[in-house]
Amino acid sequence: MAKRKKHKKHEEHIDESWLVPYADILTLLLALFIVLFATSSVDASKFKQLSTVFNEIFNGGTGVMEFQSPVPDTNPSNTESNIKVSGAKTGGANHEQEELREMQTKINQYIQDKQLTNKLGTKLSDEGLLVTIRDNVLFESGSADLRPEDRKISKDISNLLKMDTPRSVVISGHTDNVPIQTYRYDSNWDLSVMRAVNFMKILLENKKLDPEFFSAKGHGEFKPVASNKTSKGRAMNRRVEILIMPRAEAGN
Repeated sequence: MAKRKKHKKHEEHIDESWLVPYADILTLLLALFIVLFATSSVDASKFKQLSTVFNEIFNGGTGVMEFQSPVPDTNPSNTESNIKVSGAKTGGANHEQEELREMQTKINQYIQDKQLTNKLGTKLSDEGLLVTIRDNVLFESGSADLRPEDRKISKDISNLLKMDTPRSVVISGHTDNVPIQTYRYDSNWDLSVMRAVNFMKILLENKKLDPEFFSAKGHGEFKPVASNKTSKGRAMNRRVEILIMPRAEAGN
């Protein structure tokens, strides 16, 4: 009797070829949603980063999503207007400096004519025009009352501060570091403040000056310009300063 041949059972093979296009579709959809999300916030730097990543993923970084600004500037006048604004600011600042320089020349001429070079001085900086007056020009030691003989200098200075268009003017008082305590002034703070205020009052007796643009403050001994270890240095630190500031609109 012939033996029956045993037939081996073959496992059934499942066709998985559909997975490849399915995976490609999912990848493309994911990429689409990421791009839509990124571009919705219109962030140029993020857009550029995404562009680079997807270019590398799909074809080695070239061609598919070459970066361009998501919101191109279609108005070339924007750049031109920015340049004009910047130029206007620079021009305004230069004009301010030129006007302050003219005022410095006028004050320096007064100082020279009155032979006050050892008592008054000027300095021009970005903060404005600084006029320094040594305290021995205006006050007795330890006093904030202007000496009668020096009121003439104060009047002359007030005339030099007349401007067609007013600027802010800050009067500040300074002392050396020698402690002071009298029945009128408890400290160098008090003395420096009152010197600034009293000098400002004399200036504003000139009715051609607008008090709205003037202010006064005291620094005591805390902003020295020289060493307090010598008598010469202490004399330089005892001073009143007039800061004539650039007009505010020049910086806008």
